[in-house]
Amino acid sequence: MSRIAIDMDEVITDALSKHVNLYDQHFNKKTNLDDLVGISLPEFALPEEKMKVLEIVHHESFFDDLEVFPGAIETLEALSKEHELFITTAAMEVPNSFNGKYKWLLKHVPFIDSMNFVFCGDKSIVHADYLIDDNVRHFKRFNGKGLLFDAPHNRLVDYNPRMKNWNDVAEYFGVRVAQTC
Repeated sequence: MSRIAIDMDEVITDALSKHVNLYDQHFNKKTNLDDLVGISLPEFALPEEKMKVLEIVHHESFFDDLEVFPGAIETLEALSKEHELFITTAAMEVPNSFNGKYKWLLKHVPFIDSMNFVFCGDKSIVHADYLIDDNVRHFKRFNGKGLLFDAPHNRLVDYNPRMKNWNDVAEYFGVRVAQTC
């Protein structure tokens, strides 16, 4: 049985689409996710927009109703039958996210014990065999194997293995999933 740590935002949840939608509503824009290849939304925003972009994600309700990536829940449930799972989210970057993320996890992944929800900053503190994350910086000091989950901001990063979606995760770990993406 392996121990697998899984990031929440941009791995299980589609936080970027919500962030972009709120940004577009506020500034009356139509941003395409392809506009964000290789950069984050704050890097993409005009200088006078940056404060609002950060304010959006720091609002305490931002994380309450994030959409799930296709196949994520089904794959996590299948993995949980054969592996020990930990949800490891860098909540220290957005302190107002604790309640929203915690409630979201309780609702969407009830098959993972809430004692396995890790709200942290530096993910190198997590002792796991694998870390599935969308940000390679979390792999630098992590002692296990990092699996990069594809996201617009990391598309220009040369890193393997890269998981394009939850089908790739299921295949990597050799689990059968009833419904996948």
